[in-house]
Amino acid sequence: MMDSNVDNLRPGNASRRDFLKLSVAGTLGAGIPSTLALARSAYAAGSDVIRLALIGCGGRGTGAAVQALQNKATKGVKLVAMADAFQDRLEGALKRIQTRCGDQVDVPPERRFVGFDCHEKAIEAGVDMVLLCTPPGFRPMQFEAAVKAGKHVFMEKPVAVDAPGVRRILAANEEAKRRGLVVGVGLNIRHQKGTLEIVRRVHEGVLGPIHFLRAYCNNAGVWVRRREPQQTEMEYQMRNWYYFNWLCGDHIVEQHVHALDLVNWLAGAVPVRANGMGGRQVRVGPEYGEIYDHHFVEFEYPDGVRMFSQCRHIPGCWNTFGGIAHGTQGYADGTQGIRLAGKEPLQFERGEDGHQVEHDDLFAALLAGRDYNEGDYGAQSTMTAILGRMATYSGKVVTWDEALSSNLSLAPETLAWDAKPPVTPAPDGLYPCAIPGVSRAW
Repeated sequence: MMDSNVDNLRPGNASRRDFLKLSVAGTLGAGIPSTLALARSAYAAGSDVIRLALIGCGGRGTGAAVQALQNKATKGVKLVAMADAFQDRLEGALKRIQTRCGDQVDVPPERRFVGFDCHEKAIEAGVDMVLLCTPPGFRPMQFEAAVKAGKHVFMEKPVAVDAPGVRRILAANEEAKRRGLVVGVGLNIRHQKGTLEIVRRVHEGVLGPIHFLRAYCNNAGVWVRRREPQQTEMEYQMRNWYYFNWLCGDHIVEQHVHALDLVNWLAGAVPVRANGMGGRQVRVGPEYGEIYDHHFVEFEYPDGVRMFSQCRHIPGCWNTFGGIAHGTQGYADGTQGIRLAGKEPLQFERGEDGHQVEHDDLFAALLAGRDYNEGDYGAQSTMTAILGRMATYSGKVVTWDEALSSNLSLAPETLAWDAKPPVTPAPDGLYPCAIPGVSRAW
């Protein structure tokens, strides 16, 4: 079982390694200096550039590339390779990034890669760091490939969609640590100035003993991409990836992971078990694939404290986001402030958007040669969300150990445009979805 002390896995808390003794130059392409060398000497002389590959060119990938290029630690960064399953998405992202970042973008046609194996080509395109921003179902194999090639990594959240994927991430991350690679994960709330102060005070005991915790990610939902007549089933699901578990893991994993990560951080632990309920009440059409539109989960932590979790994607309802800890002295909302009994509310400057700060922090650590790895808590919070999905899909109590050791893989047997995805529609166009009390969830 993984170490439950999530806070100890935050950047800067791990013991520092002697980076002079850890070189990945041998695993980079011939004649390509490692970014470790850049951090120690070459970049400081102004003669080297950190070269990036963007893998996954959707909206979040485009944003991550711009934020990496505009990081505050150095402007010596260039985007030199891009990869996506779809050519049109790659070209659209390239134009948007060029508009924002100008001469920091140098991605000629020969370094634009398309298809299911595009990540392999981008990783080997003479780059120092990769930004992994594809749908999360692809994250484990792409992270493994990047670490094997000795690349520094920023990967978006969540980092997997099932337990086998989480185990792959954890194993690859151990190798990344051994090689001294920097690893960032897009759980950007951990980089918000105000939230850092709130969590620090909670850990110092300002609330007294914690009685219970709450997590919310309730909103109207996201985009839907309609089926086009010429598409194969695989292409349709890849275009509409948010609604298929092998690609997104359900919205409890893809979005609610932020709030669950915040609560794990406040608690300083990961849950030991979960039970819950959920279903599809409003978003029931074929365009919504197989995922639920609401989940409610009760998580239990090792000390017996419960966390009550809501996530919902239904228009016209109460929308909210947050992670809240209640103690004997009051409560702390991790994104808002602290309220203590009989005292004025404590509010803190939010600071710059964490999406930008996470890249500022990543590049600052890289250039300083500091140990920096967010992979473990990224995997733990992803697994917390997967545990919640297992509980709502099955209608049963599921323990952390049962969930993490599950061999239920959501991945297709073959990745090809004419291959059969793991779930296909019935004659009426509707996709089968999990039935509590019936479906196998782990």
